[in-house]
Amino acid sequence: MTSAADTSTGESWRAAFAHALRPLVDAARTEVAPPFDAVFAEQLGRRLVAIAARTLVLELHRARRTLVSPTSAERFVEFTRTLDLPDLFHRYPVLARLLAQACEQAVAAHRELTDRFERDRPAIVATVFEGRDPGALASIRTGLGDAHHQGRTVAVLTFDSGAKLVYRPRPVELHARFTAQLQWLSIRTGISFRSPRLLGGTGYGWVEHVEHEPCADVAGVAEFYRRLGALLALLYAVDGTDMHYENLIACGDQPVLVDVETLFHPTLAPGTDPAALALVRSVHRTALLPHVLLGDNGVADVSGVGGDHGVPSPLDVVDWADAGTDRMRLVRRPKESAGAGNRPVLGGVPAEPADYQDSLLAGFRAGYDAIVAHRDELLRLVRQAAHDEVRFVARATRQYARLLDESTHPSVLVDALDRDLAFGVLVADDPLLDRLVPFEVSDLWRGDVPLFTCRPGSADLWTASGLRLPGMLPEPGLHAVERKIAGMSEVDRHDQQWVITALLASRPRPVSHRSGAALPGHVAAVDPDPARLLVAACGIADRILAHAVADGDRANWIGLELVDDRHWTVQPLGAGLSNGYTGVALFLAELGALTGAARYEDFARDALRPLPALLEVFAAEPALAAVAGGGLHGLGGICHGLARLTPLLDLDPALLSTAVSVMPREDTAVGVVDGVAGSLAAMLSVGTPESLALAAHYATVLRGASAPVNGFARGHAGVGWALRRYAAAVGDELSDVAATAFLESDAIDPTDIGWCTGLAGAALARGDDRLAGLLASREPLRDMSLCHGELGVVEALAAHHPGAAARRTALVLGALDEHGARCATPGGVPSPGLLTGLSGIGLGLLRQGFAVPSVLLLEPPHQPKECTR
Repeated sequence: MTSAADTSTGESWRAAFAHALRPLVDAARTEVAPPFDAVFAEQLGRRLVAIAARTLVLELHRARRTLVSPTSAERFVEFTRTLDLPDLFHRYPVLARLLAQACEQAVAAHRELTDRFERDRPAIVATVFEGRDPGALASIRTGLGDAHHQGRTVAVLTFDSGAKLVYRPRPVELHARFTAQLQWLSIRTGISFRSPRLLGGTGYGWVEHVEHEPCADVAGVAEFYRRLGALLALLYAVDGTDMHYENLIACGDQPVLVDVETLFHPTLAPGTDPAALALVRSVHRTALLPHVLLGDNGVADVSGVGGDHGVPSPLDVVDWADAGTDRMRLVRRPKESAGAGNRPVLGGVPAEPADYQDSLLAGFRAGYDAIVAHRDELLRLVRQAAHDEVRFVARATRQYARLLDESTHPSVLVDALDRDLAFGVLVADDPLLDRLVPFEVSDLWRGDVPLFTCRPGSADLWTASGLRLPGMLPEPGLHAVERKIAGMSEVDRHDQQWVITALLASRPRPVSHRSGAALPGHVAAVDPDPARLLVAACGIADRILAHAVADGDRANWIGLELVDDRHWTVQPLGAGLSNGYTGVALFLAELGALTGAARYEDFARDALRPLPALLEVFAAEPALAAVAGGGLHGLGGICHGLARLTPLLDLDPALLSTAVSVMPREDTAVGVVDGVAGSLAAMLSVGTPESLALAAHYATVLRGASAPVNGFARGHAGVGWALRRYAAAVGDELSDVAATAFLESDAIDPTDIGWCTGLAGAALARGDDRLAGLLASREPLRDMSLCHGELGVVEALAAHHPGAAARRTALVLGALDEHGARCATPGGVPSPGLLTGLSGIGLGLLRQGFAVPSVLLLEPPHQPKECTR
């Protein structure tokens, strides 16, 4: 055992606790033959400490008054040397059971591994090491990855020569099938791929240990991402998933997958939203592209191209304060990621995947087109995997890991029933998941991450103990793969390329709401007469319709949208006006009313189908409505959207009444986009007695509020504007005085000309000719969006400098012709939303040619004029 003399630094407190549990470790060690017994004992000690730590710390605190050593660190050591294990186990019988079980499992797994290695060594040398003898086995490192099948984990064997070998205590036949598929793809694309050499046994396998290696030059990094793109196309075709950063190794210019046990993974329908189903069936499912986890501590990309070193975990993890002293206590705090070997490195710096987007897309096109051109060949290969074992991921592994950790709390280690009750959180009111709970609990009691498997050719599931659960899946995974490969087409490829581009753009980065770069180079202006504006808007709408995902009478979109205005995510559009389907529907309905084109109005109606049920949920559960919030982003935006959409689409007025009735009366924010000011303006735009009564309440709240920032969207300007609008509507002098104070306190940043935080918003809020004149002198923006782009600027100029607004609109039309619509998303990725996306650009164009109410000013609805072409 490692010495525990110094417990005040490093990880030595674990060694000290392991010393306290030494009788258990020593008993297990006698079952392991030298020379591996010492390392076995050390690894088992750490495993036992992980189970017992919470209880030992509790007992440490209880024993503090009996400890006599002079220092806190020495009292900790004294506790570990004098702990009465029999008494501890008598008081915590469940802990005794878990520790004894862990010892038995460790011995059985070690013996199994070494027996298999001795039996398979000649074949391992011949296949995995290609005939080169690695020398004597020097060490065995276990505990890598998740524990399944009674504590069995991946292990790395190291030899005297320094060579390494990976042992997987699960079948590797599926990996062998994937290697054959990769070899086929290599032939059809001319792109070479590296796969780890492997040797399969019955229920286990030996895999080449692939080392992370840097790239020699930029060309090598580009080649890595080209290969990764082609690899992505194959994973997409065979419904691979869970290819996160720990399952990918960057070996120079070769991306090497070291774990592919989730190919042919069944797709479980995520509700009735067609966009949600399209997203889970897309390249997003592979987790090879950015997959962002959000939490209280920020975000982290855990995908195959993520795993950034030094990034704090989004969620707090269990840690220990004052470890190695008698003040030791459990704390929860973020833990920095140690990174992994998944990213190509050049000059010691991991390459940023978005910088090599063109290479990745080129590889994806090559792989995708090869599959389409030779799909029958790939279908024959995938059908050979019909009976191979596939891991079925019922829940996120981190959820199981958290449960295992929390279930070592002393309060559930006295009575087994208490621990069973703790596992009751797995019940999720889901027909499939709830049928799995008893088997999950059984695995958790064994200290394992619950494991379920399936076969591509079957709709059955198997438990970790081998019990077959017939007909649990909606269909065999192989059927879905066959259908996907048969349906791959040029249209689908373009859709997947958009998802790739959007996902790369969603990589965690600082989000700016400032206006960006000016329009580059010379752009030929196009006369902004109403007919041309309408044609341009129709072009944008047709693009939006082309990317709609429809199922029956419901339609939605996948978008690249901001979450809490802090993080970009690729997700199905929610109900909101500013970044959801209500905003898209508003643009389409306004355009349909102007053109008489039924397709726009039909899509608008289909997009709004889920709204009545959602509002009913909010009416039944006000706490959820409070979470949705008010303002333009929340229920205020939905109310404003419905006020305009009701006459446009002849909707039932009761829907708007319901939306007003669920508006939250309290809000922690005061701004236009996410708080009380936006709710006030929205209620004024609705104009019913109920909404005006709410507006009075919101005005009272705002008069006594303070805004933390400047600008229209969240700051003083927006609050002042909302109060001034209310004062004008009802003749309230108190609100007018408060509005003036807010507007005068708003500090204007002259370098920012957008609506949300800059000059355009200030000009709109104040109705100030001087500010509008200053705005007119600035260069047109490349970004065309309403939020902090050019059409937000044009909106501000239209009332005070119509000539300048017309000139800039002409340049927007010219830029549309030459470069296409440029959204406010990272990299300008086209997205359908209103404030930062295509719908807002389309609505902004209509606003300059027709009597369309302003969404930035939440103007009330009026009867639109029909256009005659």
